[in-house]
Amino acid sequence: MSKGYFDGSMPREVLEYYLSHAASAQWLFSSDTLEDDIRVILKTGLKFLGRAAGIWKGDGHDKEHFALARESAEKIHNADPEIILQACIFEVIYREDAEVVKIPAYVFEAFGLPAEDRCFRFDDCLFPKDSGAWSNMPDITKQETQMWFYYRGTRYIDCGYEAFHMGQIHLYCAHDKDLSCISKIIGMLREYGAVHARRHKVLFDAHSHSLVLNGKSQLDYNAMPLTRFPVLDRTGEKIVLVREGKSGGGISPEGVYEKSLPFLYEYDNWGGRDTYAHEHFGFEKLAWSQWWGGDQISWFASQNEKSRNKFLDYTFKWTAVNNPDGFFAFPLMRGIGSGGDGNDSVYRLNNRSDKCPSGFSQEDEAARLLNKGYGYYREFANPSMLDYGGKDVDDPETGVRLPEKVVLYGSFQPYVGARENDSNSEITRMYYIGDGKYSLSFILPYAGEYDVGVSTWGTLSACYCDDGGFPYSGDGGKSKFTVKDDNTVIRITFTYMTGEIKIEFRN
Repeated sequence: MSKGYFDGSMPREVLEYYLSHAASAQWLFSSDTLEDDIRVILKTGLKFLGRAAGIWKGDGHDKEHFALARESAEKIHNADPEIILQACIFEVIYREDAEVVKIPAYVFEAFGLPAEDRCFRFDDCLFPKDSGAWSNMPDITKQETQMWFYYRGTRYIDCGYEAFHMGQIHLYCAHDKDLSCISKIIGMLREYGAVHARRHKVLFDAHSHSLVLNGKSQLDYNAMPLTRFPVLDRTGEKIVLVREGKSGGGISPEGVYEKSLPFLYEYDNWGGRDTYAHEHFGFEKLAWSQWWGGDQISWFASQNEKSRNKFLDYTFKWTAVNNPDGFFAFPLMRGIGSGGDGNDSVYRLNNRSDKCPSGFSQEDEAARLLNKGYGYYREFANPSMLDYGGKDVDDPETGVRLPEKVVLYGSFQPYVGARENDSNSEITRMYYIGDGKYSLSFILPYAGEYDVGVSTWGTLSACYCDDGGFPYSGDGGKSKFTVKDDNTVIRITFTYMTGEIKIEFRN
């Protein structure tokens, strides 16, 4: 039986199989290079295609939209029936989309209402004007919004889609303090999917670290864009990634308690390159303005091909090491506005060819990484929980209290998202792993020589650098280490009672 087999339920190991072969495939349903896209999907072994259909502000009638969504889904599933396609229901609604759609009788029936011959009412979906919400943001506590969400979800399920990205869920749930309304709609769509979906189950994610009600997660896994830290001492618009929070736990939709649900990272888009910022901001202000004056995917697309390949490699390793519950959705297809290396408005992973003249040529690198898998780097992974441990722990031989806070500091810190020589940094704080030892893993994107010291209790009063050497006070005397290759995974382990420092490398 295939690792991806499921019908009606999906154990965590099956869910992780799909997330470990995930891509962001925004609006794949309308791609004008679908034949070549399918070739890339099969070559790389992608199994989960996020954002494959949906609308933000629609550009056509629903009849044509869903016909195209169904047609593309059939073509993709003919190529590989195991693939999960994800549709989107976002935190935005427009009058021109809602008020041309007749509400089917089955939607009224699902809400216990008598059928009416009418379209959706845009104004009945919105927050009050003085609420502070966007003018086009639906309020999930409004029944009209709930009907709109349910309608769109059922239509996508009928077209062969088995997953939903629910956008910035905490925004349109602002008045749904007890989560009763969003849990109702997700529950209704799960019930519909149990009968009508291809494999009798649908998955849900949203931009959230946790959406738990009465101990039960409403989402199958959590998802967020990546968080960046600009690098200012290298040529070009360089960025490193920084871990942001943890993936919350709870009782999964499968009924299993999870300390930490799976997590999916992506290169997000929200407006392309900011022309004004690039024309008017100075160097450092531009560096800190979003991702160097643009959204994530437009920044990525604006790098040269070699740099894009390198950053894919870096992101993959970073995800494996910094979040053992995390996975990375490779950018198969994503809107970039004016953020590309030419006049392209869409980033495509495809190698550039006659069949895909707008390809950005990352398919070979993606295939290499997906074929290698996460396991090799997971062996160096930091703990999934952000509890650093070491609380009220005594050395069993001497009874000496071990420090709760131990920090790595030195010249390497700016390349992992911290300030250089910050002995109190939370970014480079080590995890207590037991047996008197502390550990931290990170990725260094640049080869070179670096220095490092170990600050116990997060101060400069008792630091270590030499393996088993004498402690010192102050900012001097740090150990040196050499990184031979870009994107090297490093794990440093420190034993408090002996002062032993162990540095391991993995490429």
